[in-house]
Amino acid sequence: MTGPLTTGVDGTGNGSARRRRVDPERRAQLLRDLEELVLAEGFLALSMDDLAYRLHCSKATLYSVAGTKEHLVVALTKEFFRQATEQIEQAVADVADPRLRIPTYLSMVGRAMSRCSTRFYADMIGLRSTASIYRTNSAAAARRVQELIADGVREGALRPIDGNFAGQLVAMAIEGVQSGVLLRSSGLSAGEAYAEMADLLLHGLSAPPA
Repeated sequence: MTGPLTTGVDGTGNGSARRRRVDPERRAQLLRDLEELVLAEGFLALSMDDLAYRLHCSKATLYSVAGTKEHLVVALTKEFFRQATEQIEQAVADVADPRLRIPTYLSMVGRAMSRCSTRFYADMIGLRSTASIYRTNSAAAARRVQELIADGVREGALRPIDGNFAGQLVAMAIEGVQSGVLLRSSGLSAGEAYAEMADLLLHGLSAPPA
């Protein structure tokens, strides 16, 4: 059932055939439904025929959103990370205590990424265009953790540490959680793993004072 990622509406890959016009409300709902489906089941094993059947629409309607399957999944992946970033930053901005911004950030990252199935993650890193989007956002997460650490140090709430190292460590841990490697070896859920990550980063292994 798998179709080529670059096949267009006319079957040639250029999507030059006339596309169906879809009203904005219907298009927005279609994108939401597509996002839920793709995040849950991935996309490499789904052809445009499969997607149209599952969403109860025509292929022409799908091609009104994007000219090829690859363009479609790229658009969905970009929008997922855009919305996630917006929600995460809003949550962090609402936290006054600089010590709590890092666990808040990681908790929100965990909430956002928990929407991604392991199948979607595997497909995302398996396709060059979506893998590039993921790498860009992973690098941004590392930089953001570094910034939050630097802010906390300046405000006297955190002790000086190598923020760049901590940021890269968090990015690698996020990848380990998403790939399932850290979950399989630890027995933790994704949410528990992000909570442990935040606790280790904020408090280390020191026991709380008596």
